[in-house]
Amino acid sequence: MGLLLLLTSTLLSSYFLPGSVVNAQSLFSIRDITLSIEPRNDVTRDTNVTLRCKATVNFGSEALSRVYTIYKDSNTVYTKTSSTSEDLLYPLSEARVSNTGKYTCKINIEGKQITSRAKKLTVTGLSKPVLHLNKGVVTEGEEITAKCTAPGETGSFYFYFYEDSTDILDKQVNSNQAEAKLHFSSAGIHRIHCAYTVLITPDSFKSEESNTVTVSVKEHPVNAVLEILPQSKIYEGDQLFISCSVRNALHTFKSSHLYLSRGNQLLSRGDTKVNHSSVALAKDPGEFECRLEMGDVVKFDTKTISVTELFAVPTLTMSPAEVFQREYMTLTCKSESSASEKLDREELTYTLDPPGSRLISKGTGIFSGSAFLYDFNYTCVAQAKGIVKHSETLTVRPKVPVSTPKISVVGSAVLGQPFQILCQSDNGSLPINYTLLKGFDQLSTTIVKQPFQHALFTLSINKPDEISKFMCEAKNRNKEAPLSKRLNATVIVPLTHPILTVIPDLPDISEGDDLFLICGVKGSPPVTFKWYRVGNEQPLYTTTSNKNNTDYQVHSLSKEHSGVYYCEAVNHANNVSSDHVTIEVRLALWKKVLIGGFCLLAVSVLVVVCVLCFRSKRGAAPPYDGMEGRGTNGARDSVASLPVDISNRSSYSIPATV
Repeated sequence: MGLLLLLTSTLLSSYFLPGSVVNAQSLFSIRDITLSIEPRNDVTRDTNVTLRCKATVNFGSEALSRVYTIYKDSNTVYTKTSSTSEDLLYPLSEARVSNTGKYTCKINIEGKQITSRAKKLTVTGLSKPVLHLNKGVVTEGEEITAKCTAPGETGSFYFYFYEDSTDILDKQVNSNQAEAKLHFSSAGIHRIHCAYTVLITPDSFKSEESNTVTVSVKEHPVNAVLEILPQSKIYEGDQLFISCSVRNALHTFKSSHLYLSRGNQLLSRGDTKVNHSSVALAKDPGEFECRLEMGDVVKFDTKTISVTELFAVPTLTMSPAEVFQREYMTLTCKSESSASEKLDREELTYTLDPPGSRLISKGTGIFSGSAFLYDFNYTCVAQAKGIVKHSETLTVRPKVPVSTPKISVVGSAVLGQPFQILCQSDNGSLPINYTLLKGFDQLSTTIVKQPFQHALFTLSINKPDEISKFMCEAKNRNKEAPLSKRLNATVIVPLTHPILTVIPDLPDISEGDDLFLICGVKGSPPVTFKWYRVGNEQPLYTTTSNKNNTDYQVHSLSKEHSGVYYCEAVNHANNVSSDHVTIEVRLALWKKVLIGGFCLLAVSVLVVVCVLCFRSKRGAAPPYDGMEGRGTNGARDSVASLPVDISNRSSYSIPATV
């Protein structure tokens, strides 16, 4: 046992080397991290601001390495590694607007990290910009350098340079100052100032305006000179001589350019002098400009001339104002005014364009002829002393004479009811006056002004033959108007006097007979006839006829055919119904004979029975001599002579005499 303990001790001492330590994983837990802004979230410029990052970490006895990172708008601005549990402080000395933004703090311990909620810092207030110019007095075109500074500011900037209130230059830089090269093309006093904007995505903050610096710009001795001959009393057709040159030219400018223009039209260009000649026209712009460009220096001279019209632009008119195809017309071309001191009336000539218009000249500016069948454009050309002027284009649109109208009925014409008559011409220029006539008396007039408008007349007639008295007149010019043919249309006469006739006569209707129900009316065919039996909604029979009457046949009548009947007639005007007729089907003749025979037979049998009964009673009475009750003349005695027992009876039978 002792030997075993000694061996175990030796093995353990050889396994653990002297001075070695077993390393265990650090134990910790990051519970929370917060970021605060001191002294407050909203501060003014130059305030000392501190961002405090506080982390709550549970850990063992060993110290932990903590890595802190400060972010501004998701961009890293500060990183620090610490082994203490003290708060991380990130100072912002003399805060600027550029420090405005959302800040967060992150802690990282051995790969485990947590980030605080964002806090926004807002810094207000910008320093006033300062403007400095390298020169205060310059000559036209001379360059100066303007420097605008934003003292103490940081961030991304936009600088603006102004002359009076006009923005003349913008510059974006990442420093708090910007330089601009400025040129002044006009002499005089120029006032310059600047301003800037700090860019903080997504916002921007603009400063107040800087100090104003005055620049005195002296006029350059070089000038552009414009000369025009003649100088006054310029008429159309006169020759103009124009000169553009440089006065007091200096050799200090290596390049100069002259431009001569009239309105927006460049006439010529050169270096030291430009000449141009043209014919004066009243329609051309009267303003000329001589422009000199020497680097950034621009000089110009302008002159405006007035050109008197030699003659006015001609006007072209037509007489009459409206013309129809192939009708005679006159075109007159005339200039309302002319410069009589420079132009005789005989010198002014007029022609028509195009030449193939087929109109003949009837005098100065007068052209006559027949109108075409189609639209044609005419232009008047007036000319004198080389000056040519055109009138505005006159489009002659010959009107089309109205064609003979057609007259028709819209829908149907029903006697005594309103209906419409349509008057229409296939050809003719609008407007067209349509007049409805009855005989030759005018009833009404309608003016058609639009292509899809119709001339409709509403009226009624009392007799069918009145329809043929209507005619239509169409007119679109001061000439005899064409007449239509007389109206040819069918007049529908409404149905009247419906009568239901029964054959055979009502008392003679018997079983087995054939019945004819004839329905007749007055009015215009075609007529649709319907026969009804009271109690049935559906007609018994329906037929359409071009006659005013027709019949419905019932074969082999029986008692079941008895009932109340009527008929209905319909045409395009109306529908009417007849009076009700009651039909009673009687027994057939053979049935009557048979019944009569039976009745006679029954009576005969009854008589025989009575006779037999009477004789049987007579046979039982006492005998008599045969003379009782007879008169002397052999006749039968009266009742008074009968025996008392017989005469006192209340009733008796008298046998028939055989």
